[in-house]
Amino acid sequence: MSQNKGFADRWQGARPTKTAFFWACVASALVTMIIGFTWGGWVRGATAQSMAEVKAEDAVAKRLAHICMFQSQQDPAREQKLRQLKELGAYERGSYVEKQGWAKMPGEQDSDTKVAEDCAALLTR
Repeated sequence: MSQNKGFADRWQGARPTKTAFFWACVASALVTMIIGFTWGGWVRGATAQSMAEVKAEDAVAKRLAHICMFQSQQDPAREQKLRQLKELGAYERGSYVEKQGWAKMPGEQDSDTKVAEDCAALLTR
């Protein structure tokens, strides 16, 4: 007669011990964390902070690239320099813009490499 019991009947009759219940909870928590960090997109606080800083720096550089573009328009030899810029490889363009001084922001001593690269991308479109 016990062989004919269904799953629901056996489930109702089950009485786990406190130890079994505790380890089941621990295992559930671990599985949840593994799934969350592996596939769920969870990150630690330090990682989130680092990601936010990178995004903020990229956003500032993109905004400053427009100032760089404006500064390039003030250059009297702009057309010749733009032709030279377009002839360069993609990896050389940022340093070319830096050398021209277009990526140097007002009040700054040096130019930012990321701003120069974004500016070069805007100028070569």
